[in-house]
Amino acid sequence: MARPTGSAMTGFEPTVEKWLGEDQRRPRKQRHTAKRVFDRLVAEQGFTGSYSPVQRFVKKWNVLHRQAGEGFTELVWPAGTAQVDFGQAEAIIGGIRQVLHIFVVTFPFSNMRFVQAYRGETAECVCHGLRTVFDHIGAAPRHLVFDNATGIGRRVGTKVVETKLFGAFKLHYRSESRYYNPYSGNEKGNVENAVGFLRRNLMVPEPEAATLQGLNDVLMARCMALAEATHYRKGLPISELFAQDVAASLALPGVGFDPVRYESRTADKTGNLLIDGNTYAAGSSFHSRTLTVGLRYDVVEILDEYATPVRSFPRAFGRQTETIFEPASLLPLLVTKPGAWGHSQLRPLVPVPVRDWLDTATATNRRR
Repeated sequence: MARPTGSAMTGFEPTVEKWLGEDQRRPRKQRHTAKRVFDRLVAEQGFTGSYSPVQRFVKKWNVLHRQAGEGFTELVWPAGTAQVDFGQAEAIIGGIRQVLHIFVVTFPFSNMRFVQAYRGETAECVCHGLRTVFDHIGAAPRHLVFDNATGIGRRVGTKVVETKLFGAFKLHYRSESRYYNPYSGNEKGNVENAVGFLRRNLMVPEPEAATLQGLNDVLMARCMALAEATHYRKGLPISELFAQDVAASLALPGVGFDPVRYESRTADKTGNLLIDGNTYAAGSSFHSRTLTVGLRYDVVEILDEYATPVRSFPRAFGRQTETIFEPASLLPLLVTKPGAWGHSQLRPLVPVPVRDWLDTATATNRRR
């Protein structure tokens, strides 16, 4: 297949073709745009040419490789209104490649955009993401406009029934909410454009971070850097227009909202609890007892009958095939029943020399 030509690109074609070729293994919405290619050439390859030849090269390459383009629509909204939606993007967290749910809040009046990454799209994730943005800007939008699939409500006929958690969140910040008409795609054009824009400009190539919080800190800083750009239509800095958004928003209450959902669960005879389709081990001492479960965006907390925290687990999203447990919680049962060691969930986790010794030890020695 012929290679697109352009004298300003001489010597840079193999690099760009490599990037665009690698894109074929990435999600369609997380591939290089001409602007992103240009930015990387300047930053990483010492390119000193203008944007135009890069744009022409990428366009020709896409035509030759039958790459489809994307279209965008423009909507105008009053200051102090925010649109909210989720998208997906890949990132590498702690050395592991994973698909994350990117939570986007955009202010259409100024075109200010914020993004945070989560492992799910629950009401707890939404409320935490909104509070993060509210705390960062020092205000709460008067109006929040949502898609129908954000985890904070479900549509029943023509109405949306919101979760109790999000209802409490709205009361706390005095914000009002409304939902898109699912049959009017143009109604949410700004936030859908923002999801794609942020994914392409902040997450290509896939970002790497030691922790999810570390990634979110970087994303927030880069969103603020994007605010220095000039509004595509109004000719003013986005940051200057965003000041009007903030001025039209509501003052924050003295205390932030704690986005946690509490539920009651009864442990089975082994001390396990079924939470959102996954099994968590409270510990054998809690068998058949009624406990309180606190669900946060990233953590599952278990409290006893006196509201004393007894266990805390990273929250699992999606169906897990094995029980989620804290290794130390299994020790009391093994002391009482050392014969259970051979089939214990703890056995594969201990160092091999210790495991071999325990495998051959008598019940009395194991107990010790």
